[in-house]
Amino acid sequence: MSTASVPASDEAQREVVDLCAELIRFDTSNPTSDERACADWVAARLAEVGIAFELVESAPGRASVVARVPGTDPTRGALLVHGHLDVVPADPAEWQVPPFSGEIRDGYLWGRGAIDMKDTVAVMLATARHFARTGTRPAREIVLAFLADEEAGGKYGAHWLVEHRPDLFAGVTEAIGEGGGFSYALDEIRRLYPIENAQRGMAWMELTATGRAGHGSSPNDENAVTDLAESLTRIGRHTFPVRLIEPVRALLAEAARLQQVDIDFDAEDLDAELAKLGHVADFMQVVLRNSANPTMFTAGYQTNVIPGRATARVDGRFLPGHEQELIDAIDALLLPSVSRRWVNHDIAMETTFDGTLVDAMCAAVRAEDPDGHPVPYCNPGGTDAKAFTRLDIRCFGFKGLKLPPDLDYGRLFHGVDERVPLEGLRFGVRVMTRLWQEC
Repeated sequence: MSTASVPASDEAQREVVDLCAELIRFDTSNPTSDERACADWVAARLAEVGIAFELVESAPGRASVVARVPGTDPTRGALLVHGHLDVVPADPAEWQVPPFSGEIRDGYLWGRGAIDMKDTVAVMLATARHFARTGTRPAREIVLAFLADEEAGGKYGAHWLVEHRPDLFAGVTEAIGEGGGFSYALDEIRRLYPIENAQRGMAWMELTATGRAGHGSSPNDENAVTDLAESLTRIGRHTFPVRLIEPVRALLAEAARLQQVDIDFDAEDLDAELAKLGHVADFMQVVLRNSANPTMFTAGYQTNVIPGRATARVDGRFLPGHEQELIDAIDALLLPSVSRRWVNHDIAMETTFDGTLVDAMCAAVRAEDPDGHPVPYCNPGGTDAKAFTRLDIRCFGFKGLKLPPDLDYGRLFHGVDERVPLEGLRFGVRVMTRLWQEC
């Protein structure tokens, strides 16, 4: 087995595109489909190069694959590299190309999952196959996890495995998954590479208003629909205060330094100060504060009947350390007739931006993109990392993806015409190969 540094081969950089295209062609929409056929295909690609794996079903069709790549230093904790096989549904009528075709056009690979996150799964596979073919061993043991059900919260994927098969992750001390490691253009030359070391928490709630049922033609000052609508309007119009957690402050400070802008982070009008950063401040708006957005509303069964009950759903997210602030604000905005219950309530996460793994991620980016600047980052959403923290695993988000400056990466998540640049996939293999050898 070779222990010398071996750069990503031309073969690995070529095949990552084909691997990603094949992954996209599996319709793993969640809901409506399952991951089993795609998991079988992933397992076969590992078996081709002699990588041992275990395929686990948490329910019929809900399949995950876990494999191990031995490292050179058995005294070090293993690194978990995880990605999910499921995707959100796509309406073909809205797309320029069939969403499960894996079509290549204009230097991009198109299809549902191209960036969320079959691109990363393809990079994981291509890198693992490169190591196996060349006999190269990573610096530490790598545990690969190709997971089911991330898009619906991981009940049949990461959370199920952590609860029922924690043995699959024995010895793992750190992890990387989605949520960071992509480029964000400062200008035509320089790029930030936000590396996730924090995530907002999840507070999805159902609101229920109870009132007095009656005829639609009669006055009613206990109308459940009215009370719920008023409560939702208050929530939807509410602006939470800015809370600068450390990863957000660090990213903004580095952006200010690179753009030679003076920012007073303790100013009374912080929004005005951050506006000096232009589009960077726009990019970071989603992690400057807590948020709560009404998303669903259900009430009644006939126009001339005032229902006695109405329900709605709200997507709440909170920054690390600010969960109670969100809860108190929501409770203050609800009318007395409206109650709430949790639909999905999960933790916020934050870890320090230091250590051998962080140094290796930063070095791998800089080696492949000298004009790239790695920075800490708070992911506004949630990932499977929330499950793995239950095993005391230190989690980061890092994929290694260089993007054209004109590609609106954020809007492609769960959006129409999702696509990934071919060169971005090849860049990812080069970065991941470096990282595995240095982490």
